[in-house]
Amino acid sequence: MGDFDGATAAVTGGASGIGLAAARLLRDRGARVAVLDVAESTEDGLLGVPCDVTDDGSVRAAVDTVRREFGGLDVLVNNAGIGAQGDVTANDDAEWHRVLDLNVVGIARVSRAVMDLLRRSERAAIVNTCSIAGLAGLPQRALYSASKGAVHALTLAMAADHVREGVRVNCVAPGTVDTPWVGRLLDSAPDPVAERAALEARQPSGRLVSADEVAQAIAYLAGSGAGGVTGTVLTVDGGMFGLRVRPS
Repeated sequence: MGDFDGATAAVTGGASGIGLAAARLLRDRGARVAVLDVAESTEDGLLGVPCDVTDDGSVRAAVDTVRREFGGLDVLVNNAGIGAQGDVTANDDAEWHRVLDLNVVGIARVSRAVMDLLRRSERAAIVNTCSIAGLAGLPQRALYSASKGAVHALTLAMAADHVREGVRVNCVAPGTVDTPWVGRLLDSAPDPVAERAALEARQPSGRLVSADEVAQAIAYLAGSGAGGVTGTVLTVDGGMFGLRVRPS
């Protein structure tokens, strides 16, 4: 028996990386899980549902599928997002709008589409994927940091709005995670080995965080063991935000 037996969950951006790790973990702990993603999900035991979080019609169609297949919803993991590089001069207006639309407004679109379902649940929880970039100033991440700072603020506002409706809202803030996106970032660097070493060194643990470690934090916040937790950001960053260790 798993701690999510009888529960239903939806994970946006669940076809790869952190989202897939979270979807697998929730499934393995007993939940019925829908993966909402623009990429097709063929993972055993997961319901793949096409969904573009930048399109309200697509979101509502996906939520209708979840409602039809599951009959309700207990957990929403807002994980869909994209990265961006450069300082404040590096990206034009179109790129700012694109990243903010997906990373921030996408959370609002999906959350509002499922809110009526969550209000009917006795174990309702939303977990948003933020980033340490939303809490600490990182070089060459101006646009990305702005979007994740907005996710943090949105999480707190949503938690305040819905706490008395029985809907808990929290977020995880990963450090640099060993995901396909980071892999592509490293591949595009002039010296991938040196770039990876630099990313590892800026986390006091001396290594990248794994997607499975972030998934464990998501499952905790979504589960009944965190029933008294709302409006909280849980960092999974190898100590990057809070620690000031001496260089090795």
